[in-house]
Amino acid sequence: MTAPIRADAAAPGNEPNFTMAFQPIVDLALREVFAHEALVRGVAGEGASEVLARVSPQDRFAFHEACRVRAIELAAALGMQSRLSLNVMPNDVAGQEACFRTAMATAGRCNFPVQQLMFEITEGERVEDLPGLAATFRIFKRYGFTSAIDDFGAAYAGFELLAAFQPDVVKIDMSLVRAIHMDPVRIAIVKGFVATCDDLQIRVIAEGVEVKEEVRTLRALGVDLFQGFLFARPAIAALPAVAWDAA
Repeated sequence: MTAPIRADAAAPGNEPNFTMAFQPIVDLALREVFAHEALVRGVAGEGASEVLARVSPQDRFAFHEACRVRAIELAAALGMQSRLSLNVMPNDVAGQEACFRTAMATAGRCNFPVQQLMFEITEGERVEDLPGLAATFRIFKRYGFTSAIDDFGAAYAGFELLAAFQPDVVKIDMSLVRAIHMDPVRIAIVKGFVATCDDLQIRVIAEGVEVKEEVRTLRALGVDLFQGFLFARPAIAALPAVAWDAA
């Protein structure tokens, strides 16, 4: 039986029984890496869902903290020059400061610029305190990090969250991206959403791109930031090369 993940997995003196992979988010207009998203993996290469299934509910916040710490440590060791995108659960942030302060303290310890930190609000749970979430992000925006909403259009990441909190970046869920070039309805939806984000001065990332036709359609709609297997798969404790000519 696989051992459960410890809440103190990244504490000094403990050997973490997880690691982090990095997947680039590319800016095709500038032909540069906009950010690398940190994704948890098991030390034997297990996927995120398998790793997270071994975390008990009472240890969830501590484990997510350990993941962010480990991601910053690895990013610094790898000499990452782009933003580092860290996932945060909305109810771990609303009205609280711990995850931001931990990340900033780790960045300082590792000589990783705080301005390169990007926090993605994930869509896995309904936000219990939208005003508290927005207020916490506004307080810490002064430190220069980038804010994002992940998986917009899936589960709980919807217009209610966007109305309460306007981030720097929104990631369109792959359910809207996949085969968009063959679906006039999704083209119309994304077209309207990109226009809304333009009005709000929010950049849009299309995630989960796998074929060049998706990229071409999305670029025609005004999207320049992309993440997906077409450009690079996640690499464990490494920064993968980008297939710039894939699109």
